[in-house]
Amino acid sequence: MKKKIWTLLAIIAVIAIAWWLTSGGKEEKKIEFLSAKVEEANLQNSVTATGTIEPVTSVTVGTQVSGIVSKLYVDYNSEVKKGQVIAELDKTNLMSELNTAKANLASVQSAYNYQQANFNRYQTLFSKGLISANDFENARLNFQQAKEQVATAQEQVKRAQTNLGYATITSPIDGIVLSKSVEEGQTVAASFSTPELFKIAKDLTNMQVVANVDEADIGNVKAGERVTFTVDAYPEDTFEGSVTQVRQEATTTNNVVTYEVVINAPNSSMKLKPGLTANVTIYTAERQGVLCVPSKALRFTPVKETVGDKKIEDCQGKNKVWVLEGNTLKARQVQIGMSDGAHTEIINGISKGVEVITEVKITEGEIEEEGNERSPFAPGPPNRNRKK
Repeated sequence: MKKKIWTLLAIIAVIAIAWWLTSGGKEEKKIEFLSAKVEEANLQNSVTATGTIEPVTSVTVGTQVSGIVSKLYVDYNSEVKKGQVIAELDKTNLMSELNTAKANLASVQSAYNYQQANFNRYQTLFSKGLISANDFENARLNFQQAKEQVATAQEQVKRAQTNLGYATITSPIDGIVLSKSVEEGQTVAASFSTPELFKIAKDLTNMQVVANVDEADIGNVKAGERVTFTVDAYPEDTFEGSVTQVRQEATTTNNVVTYEVVINAPNSSMKLKPGLTANVTIYTAERQGVLCVPSKALRFTPVKETVGDKKIEDCQGKNKVWVLEGNTLKARQVQIGMSDGAHTEIINGISKGVEVITEVKITEGEIEEEGNERSPFAPGPPNRNRKK
């Protein structure tokens, strides 16, 4: 009896081992298809750069004559009007030059009057044959020279008057004084270059950003594109503007080629100050409310090893997405538009609300695999290669 029992137990053990080897020793794989709906979204492509806040119009005010600054009538941040006197130079030497020019004009004018009268007299005598032609020509030459000397002296007087006028410095525009480079009593010399006295901005409520855009991105930047930017002075505020000019001149710094892009920056709040650094985002392409799918749905390609018992129905076409209909994976050819990297615009080929497959997730016991999106160089889950 005991022998029969042991024999029966042995048979049962063999059957159990065989069953475990054929089925129980292998963990069942669970295949799950992750999907997303075709739905409307806003797409944006952008270029980032840094720039500097500048007034749209600013004028450097200098002087064309040398002298000592005798009076200053404005200071930093002073509001000025066009034609308003903002500084004066000492006029002593300039007045002396004008008086000298006037005295010289009076002298040559007297000489001119004498030579004119002399020429008229010689002309009368010559017409009567009382003097030689040579004497007459000499009288006419002296008269002509006197006339030219008067014209020269008159120009000297005008120049001296103009220089005297330059000693009174006026504002060329309506605006605000941004900088002041001189003080009263300081000597300015205009011998080789025009000394800078003031810098005046026309309108600080309308500023601009001059941004440096990398050569790799400049091809996408065009006038009229929307821009947002921030400044460190107001980190919580986002300012808006638009591209007004893409300048053609390139600048090379440390072997990096950039191009200047001018962006208008309305400044009604007066928060933007000249010289602030702006962190700029230029939106080179925007689509509002277009049909989109996740970009990885266009990269998904099913293979028999990862779809289990599902059937695969492919189609011709460069761009396609996959849908699950019953037990069949079907490809849909689509025409795509712009992409922001994460999402891609669908122009036609599939309707709004349709579920498209983005990836396959394979679960084997506690081990999970994602099809088509995992990098072969990425580390796998723990115990992935354990022996069963």
